[in-house]
Amino acid sequence: MCFFFGLPTKAAVIKKRYDKPFKVPELYTPSAKFNGFSHPQTPIITTDDSQFITMGTWGLLPHWAKDASFQKNTLNARIETLEQMPSFKEAVANRCLIPATCFYEWRHEGTQKKPYRISSTEDEIFSFAGIYSDWTNPATGVSQRTYSIITTEANACMQFIHNTKKRMPVILHTQDETSWLLGTPIHQFAFPYSCNLIGLPI
Repeated sequence: MCFFFGLPTKAAVIKKRYDKPFKVPELYTPSAKFNGFSHPQTPIITTDDSQFITMGTWGLLPHWAKDASFQKNTLNARIETLEQMPSFKEAVANRCLIPATCFYEWRHEGTQKKPYRISSTEDEIFSFAGIYSDWTNPATGVSQRTYSIITTEANACMQFIHNTKKRMPVILHTQDETSWLLGTPIHQFAFPYSCNLIGLPI
């Protein structure tokens, strides 16, 4: 699972990493730990606007959602059932990259939960694989772009840390980011696909 991630990086550094400008840079506020349950706006790169870094709200809202409270159910989307789940199946072709420098998970040891900060050994800024949906609030008529982080089975590193549910987000190799956006079949990004991770207790 992935409910907390960090991106404390300045906009200029993210722009350099992806070789793309922010569409509206003043909307971005760096954070060492985004809490998914507060549904923050974070940078994303989408299939339909891939020349820019834009902003999306964490927690995908399908077009039929009656209100934003549904977001608590869609912070993550399991890659194995993505194409069957009503919440996600209409958004499968709407791919996005979600920049991050780390994410957080807890290891269970008896009655204790020990937090870990997990990062990639391949890139300082990496990309979660995501999907997005545009939702119009029926009460206000205001439209917003929302997203989910794709998850898969845990690799060896994450089996040790996330030792109860044994899941992890899909983190793309840099060379595969464009392939994800262009619609390479989803199953190719399921475990054993994974990048090299390191987890440190905090």
